[in-house]
Amino acid sequence: MAIQIIKIPGVNGLGKTKGCENAGNSVIEELKNIYTNEQEKVMDVGNLDLEEIHLNNNDLEEKGKLIYDNSFEAYDKEKVIFLGGDHSISYSTTRAFLDYCQSQTPIRESCLIVFDAHPDLMPPMKEPSHEEWLRKLIEDGFNPKNVLLVGIRNSDKKELDFIKKKGIRIISMDQMLMNLEDSCDIIMEFASGKELYLSLDIDVVDPAYAPSTGYLEAGGLSSREIVYLVKRISKIKTLRALDIVEINSEKDKLKENITVKLGAKILSEFL
Repeated sequence: MAIQIIKIPGVNGLGKTKGCENAGNSVIEELKNIYTNEQEKVMDVGNLDLEEIHLNNNDLEEKGKLIYDNSFEAYDKEKVIFLGGDHSISYSTTRAFLDYCQSQTPIRESCLIVFDAHPDLMPPMKEPSHEEWLRKLIEDGFNPKNVLLVGIRNSDKKELDFIKKKGIRIISMDQMLMNLEDSCDIIMEFASGKELYLSLDIDVVDPAYAPSTGYLEAGGLSSREIVYLVKRISKIKTLRALDIVEINSEKDKLKENITVKLGAKILSEFL
């Protein structure tokens, strides 16, 4: 399978995500310490198809265009993995995914599954930050019925109103913890027959297991639970793209790199 990994050191998090810029490099470096993933595939970092988009985070408009153009081109690969950066990068990567699917003959239906502690549905600025990227994407044409939010546990009232208005589906933390296997079955069924983009904000994981991120929210998934979920999702044949975002590798240096290590373990299960 042709898999390309693209590092995107983009941040637009109102100062809260400074330190995420080098996470892609840190995750790849930590991947060298994983000899095989849990599906017994040997990890060979030297043979990975690695790219990086060089960005100026002070020029948000140009940054978004560069991410969009490079992402659109990358979708010709069988699978592409983006390493952020913060969640603001996902607006450009998912917008490119939507446009790419619609440019195919026949048109392919796209769906988006987002693992996140927050819905990221605040009213957007012109260049959306990590708090509004998903709302901007939906307002720009992504079908809200094809969006599934997993693990959100702290939402603004404006976001809850938008979820209700648009009929966006949610799998709550309580629902997952009552039956993780059934919840994963729902995820698999949601993606059936559609081209899938998976966006994984590391803060879906409880801070006990992933402390180095911008907005810590208690009551999240354990590292074991997220590994189980991504192993199942990695089997979805229509999984075409995914991102792993919001890992603050600078902060993680003081935490024995446990968040970066988890990011590398998650990445390994998709390779």
